[in-house]
Amino acid sequence: MALDLKMLRKKVLLHGKVCRTAIIEAKGSVPRGIGTEMLTWEGGQHGTIGGGALEFQATKEGFEGEYLKTIPLGPNLGQCCGGSVTLVNEIFNLDRLDEMNSENFFSRQISGSNTKPLSIVKLEQNINNTAEPTEKCVLSKGWLFESIKTNRIPIWVYGAGHVGRALIHILSPFPEFDLTWLDTGKERFPKNVHENVKVLYSNELPSLTEYAPDNCQHFILTYSHALDLDLCHRLLGRSFYSVGLIGSKTKWVRFQKRLTELGHPLDNIQRISCPIGNPLLGKQPQAVAISLAQELLLSLNAVKLRGTVKNE
Repeated sequence: MALDLKMLRKKVLLHGKVCRTAIIEAKGSVPRGIGTEMLTWEGGQHGTIGGGALEFQATKEGFEGEYLKTIPLGPNLGQCCGGSVTLVNEIFNLDRLDEMNSENFFSRQISGSNTKPLSIVKLEQNINNTAEPTEKCVLSKGWLFESIKTNRIPIWVYGAGHVGRALIHILSPFPEFDLTWLDTGKERFPKNVHENVKVLYSNELPSLTEYAPDNCQHFILTYSHALDLDLCHRLLGRSFYSVGLIGSKTKWVRFQKRLTELGHPLDNIQRISCPIGNPLLGKQPQAVAISLAQELLLSLNAVKLRGTVKNE
């Protein structure tokens, strides 16, 4: 779990006062897990903590005051989950955001003693001395420590056709992904694109690859085999984390031959994954997109498990 300070600041700048409600502890059967958060403001909301009645109650009470409380998910809420969640609810404006004195973490007293617990002090020292940031949340004696989300996973999706639209639709609600959507013309994109998605377009689409981060994950899903090949050729000439290419085994055999003729070594060419998607789910655009999103989320959640949430 980590605080998405970038999104929080964006919403505060737009709306002036924003309520943040986050799940910092979960026990038993619950609709959403630790680290789930939602931002609410007058007339709007970003994110969801799930649970229907739970979210309705939290939204209703959000601006009544800040709190830290554990809520059983039972008959009193009209739910049968049987578990419980601990929610922290806080209200932010620009003045409060400006009070944050670290780019790496946010520690504050929610309840209890005014004296900062030693466990929180040690966490602050450790995160400042660690080159590799980790997502962590610790609740100790009424004090809450959250690391600040700094690294989002860069994903570039080439193609605004059926598969590209389906993949963007699935991934866009996840703040962990830094999404860039690319195609050859503005008219190829839907009119309304999720705020988490950057849109780029150019008649010379492959030339845009030079602006991608070195740790980017690329998904090539365009309408043109020639364009797909050119994108593969450009990406093989630079650093990347992964490249996935939509297509058949026959297409990939032809592409490997062409890429070899273009001067790329076979071991580098084989860093490209093709075909992509789990065939057991089917070939429909939504099925392919679900399969790709599943792989990304499994990888993401494996990393998240390295961070722990403790209540001391």
